Amino acid sequence: MQHPFLYGFLTVILLLLLALCYFVYRWRESEQSKKSVEAKFQALEMKINNLQLETLESKLNPHLFKNILNSIQSHAYQTYFALDKLANVLDYILYESQKKFVSPKEEIEFALNLIEINKIKVSPLFELKVKTKINEGETLYEQRLLAPLISIDLIENAFKHADLQNADAFISVVFEFKENCFYLTVSNKISDKKALLKERSGIGAATLEQRLKIIYKDQFKLDKFIENDIYIAHLKIDLREYKNQMHLA
Repeated sequence: MQHPFLYGFLTVILLLLLALCYFVYRWRESEQSKKSVEAKFQALEMKINNLQLETLESKLNPHLFKNILNSIQSHAYQTYFALDKLANVLDYILYESQKKFVSPKEEIEFALNLIEINKIKVSPLFELKVKTKINEGETLYEQRLLAPLISIDLIENAFKHADLQNADAFISVVFEFKENCFYLTVSNKISDKKALLKERSGIGAATLEQRLKIIYKDQFKLDKFIENDIYIAHLKIDLREYKNQMHLA
């Protein structure tokens, strides 16, 4: 009398095991499908980010080149010196900036040449202070982890909004590289004169933060504020954290 009961019990156990195997199979299939969808989404997101960067940078380079030529044209008597600096800047724009990343050393050298070109627009009495505080022993100083042309907007914005012919005005640019972090601080006394609105002006201002967010996500900090009629912009990019994130990605 026990055999039919035992047979029924074993049948129920077998059915439960089969049901469990089926659900495990479906669960694994669902997880694989989910991972496949996530991978496709990440690939699509990367393509969109790269497309955005290409679009932003394609607007940026011609805009910078036009500003440089306007500066040189307005002060022909300093053309020889300016052209020497322009040659360095053009080499950087045409060759280095086409790469995805440059080293902090290369970007700072480019920015210093750009400042020298802008100097021809200022009065001899105008105070232009440029400082570099570089710890060249830092391991990432010459590694290609910095987005090219990332310093343009803050520097050009200072020259645009300062009264370059006023002896009481000033521009201060400070580059720092310490603890594998890139720092750029630009400050200028705000001019009482309104900046001339030019066609397609402000492209750099509109794209800088977009580029930073796309490339560095939460590994950067950009602060802009006004204090006693002085406009201050401070950028910090943590290249060590960014490099660690690249290895984890």
